[in-house]
Amino acid sequence: MYDIGDKIVYPMYGAGVIQAIEEREVFGEKALYYVLSMPSAIRVMIPVANAEKINIRDVISAEEADRVLTEFANYGRDETENWNKRCRDNMTRIRGGDIYEIAFVVKSLMLRDRERMLSTGERKMLTNAKKILLSELTLAKDEPLEVLEKVLEGAI
Repeated sequence: MYDIGDKIVYPMYGAGVIQAIEEREVFGEKALYYVLSMPSAIRVMIPVANAEKINIRDVISAEEADRVLTEFANYGRDETENWNKRCRDNMTRIRGGDIYEIAFVVKSLMLRDRERMLSTGERKMLTNAKKILLSELTLAKDEPLEVLEKVLEGAI
């Protein structure tokens, strides 16, 4: 179980800090919830009982964040030309919650966007994956989102 103040990652949503642990009644059942404050100023509630099942994990260390940024600079574009397969593969990577996989998706889509415009679906995916990646990096490195976004842009 996590405590108030812990920095955690919620796959598909990003990283945040636990602001509270509250009991709430939802659909007639009482349960404990983590109240997570995200860098993007949104608030998310996660059922404590489901935390392990939905792959909640600790935010990486600052040193690990540096390794992610180094790897990000080395990643290339996903060469899969079938957009449907590429989209499914990218969603699987994002859902898995591994920061290196998410960084790969972000870099690949950024490179693809530079070469030719992304479809609406892939643009949405890039926006979401970048939000997830940056939320964890900003908590790990204690740097503003804008600074880290420039680092990503500089690696393209």
